[in-house]
Amino acid sequence: MEKVIPERRQQGMEFIFILLYLLIVLLVIEISVVAFTLTGLERDVARYQAISMLTGTGFTTDESQLIIDHPVRRRISMFLILFGAFSLAVVISAITNMLSNDLRLKELTIISIVLLAIYFLGKTPLTKKLLQHRFQYEMKKNLDISELPVKEVLFLQKGDIVTDIVIEEGAKLDGKKVEKVFEHGHDANLLFIKRGEVNIREDLIEETIQAGDKLYIYGDKQVIEKLTKETESDNPH
Repeated sequence: MEKVIPERRQQGMEFIFILLYLLIVLLVIEISVVAFTLTGLERDVARYQAISMLTGTGFTTDESQLIIDHPVRRRISMFLILFGAFSLAVVISAITNMLSNDLRLKELTIISIVLLAIYFLGKTPLTKKLLQHRFQYEMKKNLDISELPVKEVLFLQKGDIVTDIVIEEGAKLDGKKVEKVFEHGHDANLLFIKRGEVNIREDLIEETIQAGDKLYIYGDKQVIEKLTKETESDNPH
């Protein structure tokens, strides 16, 4: 009976250790999510990417480009990747400590309390405002706009797209002036025309659209879809 009690106590301490360590990991993720959202990243995307970087899985999605191309987010991601690698070492060490009955619950409790305080502090309006100012300063100091992904440079909203359409011979747009197609107030903007090997950017408004042109357009998805229908030939083979 005396032997059973220490074993149960040890099992209880091991369970507390797992809970504390899980709490630390969750807090690191949530603190990172708060930091990511302060840089303008959507919360759902921020959480998925934080978990991906921490676990080393799924970070090759298209959304990861939003992290890689942003200097402040890159720093946060580096911390998460390093913390993920450190976590693996801790788990291995923890298994050894469980076998030697040295779980260091006191140290884990202190770390959990500190991270919890940082999390709640990061959620306060004053801290958010200070961090946003700091991030904006870092952006201005270090960022070349060419480093940003297209989505952020053009401030794409829901329903906005950047795409290219090819003009077929005999299409409705073939022979039309750019000025007439992309009128003022029309929620689609022509970025440039690729004609053969030449990219036409200057005096676009004076250009006449020709068959074979590739138009790079930014704007409302529905408006662009209507334009796409006018790029197809009226006489399909």
